[in-house]
Amino acid sequence: MHVVLPNDIDDPGSPSGGNHYDRRLCRGLGERGWTVHEHPVAGDWPRPDASARDALAAALAALPDDAVVLLDGLVASATPQVLAPQAGRLRLVVLVHMPLGDDAEARALTAARAVVTTSGWTRERLLDRYDLNPAAVHVAVPGVDPAPPAAGTGTGGALLCVASVTPTKGHDVLAGALALAADLPWTCVCVGALTRDPGFVADLRARLATAGLADRVHLAGPRTGADLDAAYAAADLLVLPSRAETYGMVVVEALARGVPVLGTAVGGLPEALGRAPDGERPGLLVPPDDPPALAAALRRWLGDADLRDRLRGAARARRATLAGWPATAARVATVLAEVRA
Repeated sequence: MHVVLPNDIDDPGSPSGGNHYDRRLCRGLGERGWTVHEHPVAGDWPRPDASARDALAAALAALPDDAVVLLDGLVASATPQVLAPQAGRLRLVVLVHMPLGDDAEARALTAARAVVTTSGWTRERLLDRYDLNPAAVHVAVPGVDPAPPAAGTGTGGALLCVASVTPTKGHDVLAGALALAADLPWTCVCVGALTRDPGFVADLRARLATAGLADRVHLAGPRTGADLDAAYAAADLLVLPSRAETYGMVVVEALARGVPVLGTAVGGLPEALGRAPDGERPGLLVPPDDPPALAAALRRWLGDADLRDRLRGAARARRATLAGWPATAARVATVLAEVRA
């Protein structure tokens, strides 16, 4: 099989959930016996210029007839004019991490024989917006690696946000909430790329300085591997104030360590948070784009030891229910086998 990917999939300076998913999926399919040929395509995805579209067209034209081709949605959903001429010759499957919600995506997905989404929320959104065959739209949620439980602190004040520093991830909302809760004992480490929107990062730094929070909020930049593991291990609470989220891989990464989550009730984030076997949520959900609501939830967390104990217990119970990456690869492999047949 062939996998078409953005060319920055392994860029350590700009890690993303989608790139991590793609890399783990390629590895998992190989472990299941598939011969995986990767085709990274240069371009500013999902906003390709003519040269990026030409590069994709050349990559697809070079593939043999009847090849099974899995395309990352950032590449495929923006290039229906490239996919359509190949749809009869190649067995195209599109992996949608982030729905674009436009006519180009509708035409691209219609050209595919199957679509794989990374959350149930995304699948329902695509079926609501586009004329797709429900039997051809599948879900393969991200897996997670087992990890030792985080020890936590007595006060619950070690806050962690893992997300690229962009408006979509809501760091400005987080800054506003932290300013409203500045009288409480906390520190916050923000792990994530600082290069995707330099203007937003500069405004955020200025806002934190004006609020007197620059020494309490650390913009740590991207971390991977052992450094990211250490950030989770030191955390009491993951805070994810996103304005949009198709799933939220960092949510399950926190839960894999028994770390509760304070997030927004948007997109697939509640799906990722899930519930412990007894029905308890392993965290708190607030409306998006609402600093006072986020601040109120932080006050609840920091001011109520019983609540912290209950949510930590729910997070550790939820930890045991999380699926690993082999399950993700198995689900996608089933879809690919059906398309190949």
